[in-house]
Amino acid sequence: MHKVVISGTGLWVAPEVISNDELVVAFNAYSRRFNEEHAVAIAAGEIAAVPESSAEFIEKASGIKRRYVVDKAGVLDPARMRPHIPPRPDDALSLQAEMGVAAAREALAAAGRAAADIDMVICAASNMQRPYPAMAVEIQGALGAGGYAYDMNVACSSATFALEQAINAVKTGAARAALVVNPEICSAHLAWQDRDCHFIFGDVCTALLVERADTAKAAGAWEVLGSKLATSFSNNIRNNAGFLWRCEDRDPDDRDQLFRQEGRKVFKEVCPMAAEHIGSQLQSLGMSAAGVRRFWLHQANLAMNQLIGKRLLGHEASADEAPVILDEFANTASAGSIIAFHRHSKDLKAGDVGVICSFGAGYSIGSIVVRKT
Repeated sequence: MHKVVISGTGLWVAPEVISNDELVVAFNAYSRRFNEEHAVAIAAGEIAAVPESSAEFIEKASGIKRRYVVDKAGVLDPARMRPHIPPRPDDALSLQAEMGVAAAREALAAAGRAAADIDMVICAASNMQRPYPAMAVEIQGALGAGGYAYDMNVACSSATFALEQAINAVKTGAARAALVVNPEICSAHLAWQDRDCHFIFGDVCTALLVERADTAKAAGAWEVLGSKLATSFSNNIRNNAGFLWRCEDRDPDDRDQLFRQEGRKVFKEVCPMAAEHIGSQLQSLGMSAAGVRRFWLHQANLAMNQLIGKRLLGHEASADEAPVILDEFANTASAGSIIAFHRHSKDLKAGDVGVICSFGAGYSIGSIVVRKT
């Protein structure tokens, strides 16, 4: 078995920004429009009025201040409330592949590697823009990488679950070097008309390069000490969109065709699960949370991360102990913990230990314990 390192990371950021204030103006215009158009039904108690939102409500509920998106105009149009993403011809690079290639090239450069050095590519995200051919194969071809490629989806834990697959492939010799790419177009599966969640998501893509420690070129790579995955079925975070909608005679605008969650239940159930998951993994490695220099946690909700940090450390984690990026990026599904790792790992010293952890729909939890070389 080979020792394995994460030798490079990359980040692609969507080109447009929506502040909370901008989002609230658009949402409240939609709210007034909806309530006026359905005034009779609302008065009769047949449907509920749409309450207005506020920037204060958004930040208090989530810690989010803004988000990056692939299309701002469509989201902020009260008559549309979704991004406008023009279709591309089959012979043009698809949007998710374009994002993935950009992030992957940055990861390759950080690791001092060329695409020809790669013989495994995993595209892991909460949604793929098409069923086939696999996005990973398109990214592999656009980069000029060799070997094999495939897609996988474990919602917000897609990146950490893919990381374990890449780590195991390199560890066993099935691959020399593997790319994990996470193109998240979360704005496309968000119900922007729903006050409870209209602020949650943003668009981004991350990439990580995993390779053998004895052949890595980059200084300051991260040795993988262990990985741990867990799942437990729950309907509390769900999206029913899928290829059967035509056969079910469904309206693609039905509410259950987009992200929905029971937020309070998720908070109550997932926080202790994630803390116990990380704690037990560290114990199995002969470590404790006190010996971890930094936690790069899934970036879904500030209060969730604060509670998990407190359960692990016995005190509220500082920004140095558990960096927060969701204030800038919002929830970017599987990419969140990887953005935190990408943005907040270069200052650590050789020998420092860190934990990358994701949690979300499934339920699913994935954690990777690493040590800087």
